[in-house]
Amino acid sequence: MRSAGSRPEVVITTSPLDWSLVDGWFPAASGFVCAAALVGVGWSRRPGWWFRAVPITLAACTGVVTGLVVTVDVLWRPFPEPLPPVPVVWGGIGLLAGVLALVRCRWLRWPGRAGVLLAALLVGLTGLAQVNAYFSGYPTARAALGLTYTVVPFEQLRGSAAGLVDPPPGIPLSQQWRPPPGMPDRGVVAEVEIPASGGFDPRPARIYLPPAYLVTPRPALPVLVLLSGQPGATTDWLRFGQLPPAVDRFASRHGGLAPVVVMPDHLGSALANPLCLDSRLGTVETYLAVDVPAWVRSHLQVAAEPAAWAIGGFSQGGTCALQLAVRAPAVYPTFLSIAGQREPTLGERALTVDRAFGGDRAAFAAVNPLDILARSRFPDSAGLIVAGEQDTRYRPDALAVFRACRQAGIDVGWRELPGGHSWAVWRPALPAALPWLARELGLVG
Repeated sequence: MRSAGSRPEVVITTSPLDWSLVDGWFPAASGFVCAAALVGVGWSRRPGWWFRAVPITLAACTGVVTGLVVTVDVLWRPFPEPLPPVPVVWGGIGLLAGVLALVRCRWLRWPGRAGVLLAALLVGLTGLAQVNAYFSGYPTARAALGLTYTVVPFEQLRGSAAGLVDPPPGIPLSQQWRPPPGMPDRGVVAEVEIPASGGFDPRPARIYLPPAYLVTPRPALPVLVLLSGQPGATTDWLRFGQLPPAVDRFASRHGGLAPVVVMPDHLGSALANPLCLDSRLGTVETYLAVDVPAWVRSHLQVAAEPAAWAIGGFSQGGTCALQLAVRAPAVYPTFLSIAGQREPTLGERALTVDRAFGGDRAAFAAVNPLDILARSRFPDSAGLIVAGEQDTRYRPDALAVFRACRQAGIDVGWRELPGGHSWAVWRPALPAALPWLARELGLVG
């Protein structure tokens, strides 16, 4: 069930901005710097330092971190799974360094205070670098600085449908359209408001428009609605996923053609989780299945037929993509689920059913993807399930979803990528899926 892998693209980096922040020498070097800086913060010959100040500070910081973990994981529970230990530990180390520095500053003159505070700052910064490496977040300094894509006002891009190249169904767009002279090499990103019809208050969406959209005549490009995980934001695919350069590379090999990528908000806030359902938590299903497609068709010149539309996402967004694929197959007959869960969840099914449906299990079963797949067939749908080889938590869920989709008649594929539940898998999953998406959406033959 594992698809054949493709050779990784060789990227030659010539600028320090393009050095990897998530693997290679940098994480190891930042860990060494952190250890040296922590020694600089904590070393003192003052009487009572090691037997009174350090143990009390260590105990206090441990108590604060433990209280935070209990508050988040037990009392508040904004996430389906517990806080990962790595960022918790590094956050505790940063807190310890900061408190020890403040304590030492009481006894030092200004040159010494400046040195201790600088060492504490280094501990914090290198701790952030370690957390970034753990999540494989910003792959390079260029990505962290937001230098990998261009943002333009949406009003400059609306254009006209005059001369729109829209081939008949069954004929790939690449056979009907040729790039005109002067086409840009890169696509652009715009921020837009996509309002909800009611029951949900979304944050601004982002839209990536490939080079072929920026010229005249403009081809009727397919649409990929792409969702973040939770916690998440509509900029996650841009900042961490490096979507613009990835799709730009695909477009450069296909005459500027690539899907228009719409990244709407399906959460309402970074820590919210309305489960992509119409429930007590909000009307997110209606927003994604009705409001977003209607807005896109009325504000962009794109392919209108559902066969040219797909929905995708990673983690909670991958679960959401599956939900929309089985709840609204006429809107999204194609889907991409990257490291998704087997069902919408707030952590436990009983808690989910209680908060979303007031304890009505039948109402939950009516919208739960695996229950729907068990009783329905989807011969006109296609999907791709992607999982991390080392993702011990969600790979089994993804495998269960793959088998359920296959039994329900969906033309579904399976792919594994090296890594766990992090951007080490999510980021390369999109460029790996683009050739398949382009064929399914009628972009190429």
